[in-house]
Amino acid sequence: MALQLRPNCEYCDKDLPPHSTDARICSYECTFCADCAESRLANVCPNCGGGFAPRPIRPSREWRPGISVAKHPPSDKRVHLKYAPDDVAAHSQRIRDIPPERR
Repeated sequence: MALQLRPNCEYCDKDLPPHSTDARICSYECTFCADCAESRLANVCPNCGGGFAPRPIRPSREWRPGISVAKHPPSDKRVHLKYAPDDVAAHSQRIRDIPPERR
């Protein structure tokens, strides 16, 4: 199953098209821009508590039959945080000093 490639940062709503090198995801595909992931969230996913990694770029060209962004289009459903900014900040502050692999 291919990644959803969500179209926006869940925190600031910045557009993150499929070719964006600015997109960061956690293991649940929660999606944030690099600025929010680093400065506002301190590498703590506000939904699951995991860390972030750069989101892979799906090939725009079909290098192999059936494998491309055209054959597996990105999601067009915008996702937004369900937590208030103060709750997100408290959550991040609570676990930011624990490395993601130990959370």
